[in-house]
Amino acid sequence: MRQRPSLTPIIGALPTTVPFVGPEAQERERGRPFRARIGANESSFGPSPRVIARMESVARDQWMYCDPDNYDLKVAVAAHHGVAIENVVVGEGIDGLLGLVARMYVGPGDAVVTSLGAYPTFNFHIAGVGGRLVTVPYANDKEDLDGLIAKVVSEKAPLVYLSNPDNPMGSWWEAPDVLRFIEALPETTMLVLDEAYGELGPASALPAIDVSRPNVVRMRTFSKAYGLAGIRCGYAVAEAEVIRDFEKIRNHYGVSRMAQIAGLEALADQDYLRSVVARVAAGRERISAIARQNELKPLPSATNFVTIDCGRDGAFALKVMQNLLSRDVFIRKPMAPRLDRCIRVSVGLDHELDIFAEELPGALAAARGN
Repeated sequence: MRQRPSLTPIIGALPTTVPFVGPEAQERERGRPFRARIGANESSFGPSPRVIARMESVARDQWMYCDPDNYDLKVAVAAHHGVAIENVVVGEGIDGLLGLVARMYVGPGDAVVTSLGAYPTFNFHIAGVGGRLVTVPYANDKEDLDGLIAKVVSEKAPLVYLSNPDNPMGSWWEAPDVLRFIEALPETTMLVLDEAYGELGPASALPAIDVSRPNVVRMRTFSKAYGLAGIRCGYAVAEAEVIRDFEKIRNHYGVSRMAQIAGLEALADQDYLRSVVARVAAGRERISAIARQNELKPLPSATNFVTIDCGRDGAFALKVMQNLLSRDVFIRKPMAPRLDRCIRVSVGLDHELDIFAEELPGALAAARGN
């Protein structure tokens, strides 16, 4: 038998898994496409016409490398948030930035605190650097701020993750609660405040950005409200020295020329953003109404999806999801204890929600064994 190059001990010990099985992989396995793609929290409304026109106009320029400084986009992001360009770093979506944060602050064996059932890609990155994940259960379907603080203190954790608004439950904390959480953190603990859904929730949930704090990184994305999930572009706002530390290790050619241009144009079209936010709010109402018509309980949401309590245990909710998948309706569900009684449905186009409304009663009946 041939010998193999050795992996590092950290990577060699990891299971061969990925955080998500995408709808494309499921379609390949099924041998047919989904009729309603309402499970990945994308924006079915897409980017603004202005963004599309600009992308089309620069398609022929993609033979050139991108600007490794992401300069124009950083200037626009800084102006949008009223900070200096030195307070902004651009990356390959929030996922790419989370990987950098893990490398920056977590060593082998270090405790990292997050909520049980929160965004799994963060956990994936922590495992990849040998961190020790410490999880706190949700309380009343919201991330438990007091529980997270307690674990940070007891574990002397160098890093803690909080999403607000939250995925997978759609819940949120108001800005004063988030500020109290920040102020209670040890100065030696870095907070990753993931605000991927920030544009879609109430403005009252977003504290004013304070770049004087060296232990808070605020992350945003163009994947959700801006409708550019496929372009892989996001950014972080933080204190200037923290941003300089990102610059030490980031992939300087990781954000393509097209992604930088699309993000710049998307930021400039705030009128379109407001129209999408309104359409998403209407879509949440429709999903909630469909749930109630089927005697299910929709949870309050500040995101582009609605989490629906199926009223039984996780095994039943899993059957509901599987029966919807078999009916060509792509949705997802939380898998953590307590949260797993729910399914999660993204806002889609009208015809997709029509299909969901049509297929949900049959999926529920099948799950109940009727």
